[in-house]
Amino acid sequence: MKKFFLILSILFVSYTSVNAQSINVTVHQNGTTREETIGLPQSMTYDVDSLLNEWHSKNSLSLSNDCLTKDENPTFPDSVYIDRLSRIPAVMELTYNDVVRKFIEMYSGKLRKQVSYMLGASNFYMPIFEEALDAYNIPQELKYLPIIESALNPKAVSPVGAAGLWQFMIGTGKLYGLETNSIIDERRDPIKASWAAARYLKDLYTIYKDWNLVIAAYNCGAGNINKAIRRANGARDYWAIYNYLPQETRGYVPAFIAANYVMTYYCDHNICPMEADIDQNTDTVVVSKQLHFEQIADICGVNIDQIRSLNPQYKIDVIPGNAEACTLRLPRNYINTFIDRQDTIYAYRAEELFSNRPTVSPTEEVAEEKPVVQKHSRHSKKARITSHKVKSGQTLSDIADKYGVTVKQLKKWNGLKGTNIRAGKKLKIRK
Repeated sequence: MKKFFLILSILFVSYTSVNAQSINVTVHQNGTTREETIGLPQSMTYDVDSLLNEWHSKNSLSLSNDCLTKDENPTFPDSVYIDRLSRIPAVMELTYNDVVRKFIEMYSGKLRKQVSYMLGASNFYMPIFEEALDAYNIPQELKYLPIIESALNPKAVSPVGAAGLWQFMIGTGKLYGLETNSIIDERRDPIKASWAAARYLKDLYTIYKDWNLVIAAYNCGAGNINKAIRRANGARDYWAIYNYLPQETRGYVPAFIAANYVMTYYCDHNICPMEADIDQNTDTVVVSKQLHFEQIADICGVNIDQIRSLNPQYKIDVIPGNAEACTLRLPRNYINTFIDRQDTIYAYRAEELFSNRPTVSPTEEVAEEKPVVQKHSRHSKKARITSHKVKSGQTLSDIADKYGVTVKQLKKWNGLKGTNIRAGKKLKIRK
């Protein structure tokens, strides 16, 4: 405790200004005063309207009729904040000081609508986080780390390229088994990324044996933490190395403590959670061929935005099952439909949706040769025209396969602009 009060004397006394990315503060240290800029975690700069635009948010979150968030945000003396933080069942040291208070005031004041959203969205994600953390015996209070990292936005991407709820960089993600390429980005997969994050946090704790240093390293990298420890003469305490940390990391642990506080005591600040109506009835199937979300949506009748929401790891609506077995998550009531009709689904609009050619021959140009023009005699073979009556459930791909022609040819011969055809229509087939 002596160390804590010593460090507290050099911490923030007051804010001088706030902007979108950083806070200018006045720091008092050893009898001197200086102005200092601290970077805000990016999640604290998100527009709440963009968070509410996610499919899950639009379809599963709503404002409560019984509990409305008021504009009035009561403030409390330091003793109340200290008491409340001490009552949170936590293994981590949830220290209180002026820095933490300022972040509490931001979450409970300027960002109170964002907190209302995150309280509702936590119904989607907290069970996933809790299971992964519990499996690696990691303190449950770390389930609030994605609030600081992404504001529970699964599509969050930082200016330096970190992505997903847990904001993995590509290199770190690959170290922990998260594949990233042009088609797939498993950093956006809430389940896989949560288990990867739990392993990463466990490894960092093996190094530092202090959870505040662990989350500081999670934010700025072990190299910056090690450098700060050396400059602080070997001190292995977050507040002791505080002055040697990068801008954003100086606010990271205080923001994390404030997030634990506001997600626990939101009612005391007149913040109401958005109501969540969650359909957790989903299941996965294995996909072993290349598959497009539009094929699933059109044949199974699933909303394509719902498919995207349930499968955020696929970047361009394509599942690369032809490269390796992949998983597809769907509402459970559509699983049997997918299994029963998967041959039709794989064939549907395949030529249109997947234009990459597996092989191609280059065109040869022969110099100084004139093309030979074949003259057709009246005995030349003429194309034979066959008529096909479309049956219920048939697609252009099915018919093209039957006659050994292409969908493009069928469309040209019959003046079709799209690929939708009705049962009973007669199509011309040239053979």
